[in-house]
Amino acid sequence: MESELHAALLDQGPDAVIFAGTDGIITYWNEAAERIFGHTVTAAMGQNLDIIIPEQYRAAHWTGFDRALAAGDTKYRGQSLATRSVRADGEQIYVELSFGIIKDAAGAAIGAIATARDITERFNADREMRRKLREFEKAAAG
Repeated sequence: MESELHAALLDQGPDAVIFAGTDGIITYWNEAAERIFGHTVTAAMGQNLDIIIPEQYRAAHWTGFDRALAAGDTKYRGQSLATRSVRADGEQIYVELSFGIIKDAAGAAIGAIATARDITERFNADREMRRKLREFEKAAAG
């Protein structure tokens, strides 16, 4: 019963939950990940994380991924980061990500988990507000 509850929490939660092994291959992808990133569960499973990482950020991502796995922790533990991502249709979106390294019973890193939520609308609204504020400040100084 408890494992069924845990599975339901992950599968039906409001945020995307993605797990990739140490090789960067996706082995867990929930319904929210499907909704946010546009890849079905079937299409995402067994794929490399590159399916959601814009090409220009991949090198930096893999450097950080490998560093975190080697350390057994991420410097972003307990934090959420706003970053760009890419959907199955190629649309670039902004997501808020949280990361964690998952370890086996012996303490060895076996992969990484990420939770994500789409913040594109909020990010764009904030950017527009900052643009208007700069214009206002320029006009007031002018």
